[in-house]
Amino acid sequence: MKCPHCKAELPSRECPECHERIPLEGAFCPHCGAEIPRRDAGAESGEGGIDFSKRILCSDGNCIGVINEDGVCSECGKPYTGEAE
Repeated sequence: MKCPHCKAELPSRECPECHERIPLEGAFCPHCGAEIPRRDAGAESGEGGIDFSKRILCSDGNCIGVINEDGVCSECGKPYTGEAE
């Protein structure tokens, strides 16, 4: 899902009703209006969820982002170059 203003890639997930991409923490689907159930933090580590113990922090020591599945930082967009300094 892309930001309508800056076109940056935003964290998203699939709407359980219409299957369109929606904002990760949205309460309602902007496409079909379905109410989206809140996600439990404990459920994140289950199958298909986020496993925080395996996240890779951005190599840039000034950034708070994590490396996504494309090998770039979710915040600054820089590619992963090794452990943060």
